[in-house]
Amino acid sequence: MVQNARSRTVLALYTTAEDVQCHRTRLVLAAKGVSYERVMVDPEKPPADLVDLNPYGTLPTLVDRDLTLYDTSVVCEYLDERYPHPPLMPIDPLSRARLRLASVRIERDWLPEINVIRAGGKPAEAARKRLREHLLEALPLFKASRFFLNPEMSLADCLVAPVVWRLSMLGIDLGKDGKPIIDYGERLFHTQGFARSLTPEEKAMREL
Repeated sequence: MVQNARSRTVLALYTTAEDVQCHRTRLVLAAKGVSYERVMVDPEKPPADLVDLNPYGTLPTLVDRDLTLYDTSVVCEYLDERYPHPPLMPIDPLSRARLRLASVRIERDWLPEINVIRAGGKPAEAARKRLREHLLEALPLFKASRFFLNPEMSLADCLVAPVVWRLSMLGIDLGKDGKPIIDYGERLFHTQGFARSLTPEEKAMREL
């Protein structure tokens, strides 16, 4: 029997198996070492309790006792403040603003192309080319520091890393120019937190 959403006493995340935004939120939780209930959802058949909680029916949706959050950026920043160790945003306002703006650009420029590629058909190849161009244009951001625009892992990495994880599955080869991006990904992929964030379906994306 599925537990009623209103009666949950532990943190619960409604998530799909393969979506980048859901993976982003799971990576934040894993980086924080937070225990939570992972509620897997088929987006084509959302459960009644999700519809009751979230008027938009979007994923991910986070339930923390009587609080429900459903915008991914809001969810991630709430988790960073609710569980402050380790912090996933720099202290100074300028660095925080730069990371937030970079995340907005990724959400608007990169993620729609991934959706087109996943849908297949004739538009997929053009979307694949555009996404590759977006990534290579962002090379200076990958080179600026050990992590994405920051010396320590941040909320921006929790969005960028799931995209980089999916590149081979999406059929995108960055070539020699993209080596800094590939190296960046490998630094994150071998952390315990990243491994904990993956669903079986996501693990299979890079299996030979």
